[in-house]
Amino acid sequence: MRMLLVAVVGVVLVVGSSAKVSGGQMQIPGFPDSLPQQMPGHRTRDAADGRRQELAKMRNEDRQKKLVADTERLLALATDLKAQVGQSATDSLSEDGVKKVEEIEKLAHSVKERMKG
Repeated sequence: MRMLLVAVVGVVLVVGSSAKVSGGQMQIPGFPDSLPQQMPGHRTRDAADGRRQELAKMRNEDRQKKLVADTERLLALATDLKAQVGQSATDSLSEDGVKKVEEIEKLAHSVKERMKG
């Protein structure tokens, strides 16, 4: 048993003395300076983060396009309603005008919620 302990301590001392320490890191002869960053067939964390950022960017662009389309529709409805009210001689809205007001309200609420994120 004592012989085994002496042999293990001897191997540790030999390996330890042959290792080079530089910059706070131990370099053992015969071993690569650094491990490969990516194992073949595996995605690294950076690649996954990049993909996540790309998907987030695509979702944001899609959300932006929908916001622009809804805002343009909202403007068109409001412009039509203003023209309709301007042509009306009475202070009341027609059934078509009430429907436009309801659609404007729904669309404005949708745009507001989508802008929150």
